[in-house]
Amino acid sequence: MARRQQMIWGAVVVALVLAVTSLTAEGGFRRYWRLRADMHTLEVRNAKLADENARLRREVQALQDDPNAIDRAAREELGVIRPGELVFSLESP
Repeated sequence: MARRQQMIWGAVVVALVLAVTSLTAEGGFRRYWRLRADMHTLEVRNAKLADENARLRREVQALQDDPNAIDRAAREELGVIRPGELVFSLESP
């Protein structure tokens, strides 16, 4: 019976040592949790980029189909004005 108890306690000690090593080692659970956090960050970034791509696709489609969209883009991005229009540039001091 004593031999069996020694083997059980030995197994418990080995299991605890392995558990502590896994928790504290760079390649163990710490790495798993870090990779999991990185994956979450990348998933959030991927969702934002997917939204941005969808917005850009809509803008491209509008620029291909809608003359008003072309006019608006030319005014906003290139500063184009129509003949006879006046532009007022307001600057804060």
